[in-house]
Amino acid sequence: MKERLHTNEYALVTGATGGLGRAFTFALARRGYSLLLTGRSEEKLSALQVELAERYPELPTRIYAADLSDTGSRIALTEQIAAENLRISLLANVAGADIQKGLVEYTQEKIAFQCRVNFEAAVSLCRFAIEYKADRLEIVNVSSVSGIYPMPYFAIYSAAKGALTSFSQSLRAEMKGQNVAVTAILPGAMPTRDDIKEQIKGQGLWGRLAAKSPDSVAETSLKAVHKNKRKVIVGFWNKMMRIGTCWLPTSWRLHFIAKRWSKISKDAF
Repeated sequence: MKERLHTNEYALVTGATGGLGRAFTFALARRGYSLLLTGRSEEKLSALQVELAERYPELPTRIYAADLSDTGSRIALTEQIAAENLRISLLANVAGADIQKGLVEYTQEKIAFQCRVNFEAAVSLCRFAIEYKADRLEIVNVSSVSGIYPMPYFAIYSAAKGALTSFSQSLRAEMKGQNVAVTAILPGAMPTRDDIKEQIKGQGLWGRLAAKSPDSVAETSLKAVHKNKRKVIVGFWNKMMRIGTCWLPTSWRLHFIAKRWSKISKDAF
């Protein structure tokens, strides 16, 4: 475990109780980071804190229940961290909402929810982390390969993740020379929930080849941000997909994606 000399320096993980958030949490714990963990469920956060205490009894861990889609809840979170005079040495923006359906099936509230969780909250917490950073700050923004191209029937998620990738690269340039590393991580499917596991299974051999475990994504992310890489597509086959499809006309890609994704509808949030 890596020694941490400054006890007021913490790694902040959003979406900590989800599959990928949990992987980030334990990857950081193994590295000796003191942890600030946030998610919507106080009960799930408490259970995670207990598990961490059993495995890493000397590791400082703080939990904050917050709904990142709600501005007031997000402000309360940041104000509490600031009031406790904590400094952020690493921010992992993991929280997300992968709702899949046509736009006409959304309510106005659901549109706002998905945009706020997948983009606005990450931007807001980047701003906060920079203001309250330790001597060095590393920011991991978890985007998605779904943000590389427009995706009919996954349009809001795709657009938000594309925006997050763009924002992350711009922020990295702005922070040059200020001891702030910013990396956009673009994973493909991860077998974190039963519905995602079924989707991966339905994609056959390609789905199994392209999918990466949450632990693998977390480890890749932390190594990448430590090197201050600008953008990382996770997994060999996801990289090959990007290379193999970038030359196709946009109309072809849109037709193929629409045909496949129009058959899928998911709203688990």
